[in-house]
Amino acid sequence: MSETNNYYKVITAKHNIFNLNLGEVYKYRDLIYLFVKRNLQVRYAQTILGPAWLFLNPFISAIIYCFIFGGIAKIKTGGIPQILFYLFSSALWMFFSSCVIRNSTTFNTNARLFGKIYFPRLTLPISQMVTSIIELLIHMLMVILLMVYFCANNVIQPNWLLWFAFPLFVIELGFMGMGVGIIISSLTNKYRDLVLLIQYAVNLWMYITPIVYPISQIEKPLFKYIIYANPVSAPIEACRLAILGYGEIHSEALIWSVVFTLMVSIIGIMIFNKVERNFMDNV
Repeated sequence: MSETNNYYKVITAKHNIFNLNLGEVYKYRDLIYLFVKRNLQVRYAQTILGPAWLFLNPFISAIIYCFIFGGIAKIKTGGIPQILFYLFSSALWMFFSSCVIRNSTTFNTNARLFGKIYFPRLTLPISQMVTSIIELLIHMLMVILLMVYFCANNVIQPNWLLWFAFPLFVIELGFMGMGVGIIISSLTNKYRDLVLLIQYAVNLWMYITPIVYPISQIEKPLFKYIIYANPVSAPIEACRLAILGYGEIHSEALIWSVVFTLMVSIIGIMIFNKVERNFMDNV
């Protein structure tokens, strides 16, 4: 008579906000894949152009920036063709802002799912960040096509030695956006009127980030200090230097950016774990 082995999954409450339980998140990596697939499918469902918006959004933004900031404001782009400069910059900003905005509504938009089944809640913010990375890679296809043309005509000279660092800067921006987003999500779980301020605040954040202008065009030291105090500025400028060959790396600002990313990521996950305990009571 063979013995029957019974296996049980014991789910207990988290008693420690520092309990990240990353091992369990890794076991649910297939769920992250399914969430990413769902995000991409739902986002462009019932639209006329469908996934074509992945290409149109950054392209339309780049055209508008060329007209307003390049044509009317006469902002110089350091010899980089305006369409390439603004297309790359808008792709980076769309990536970061999407990490913030999409994660800022994690609890509210997934309330019904949270109430039905158990799974590591951290898989949802991670899936949103992975979705944004995939969209950035699609945006970069247009950037690379333009770069091939301009490189062939010796218009730009990318910094090929820094290309290996580009994924690192992207990952940092992703974790920064995810950390800020889940902090906002934890706050809007109880105070939902804060959701109305998110889009507005993110739009204002863009203007103190070197997206529509390079930092080299800022002459006053005080303004440049304010821009570098923004933790998004240093990795954005570093990405531009790596890919387009124009920009600057400010070591102190880059260190501050990494420290800020670690802070918001850790604090965000801590708050996320705490709010998760009684989230359903506030829905």
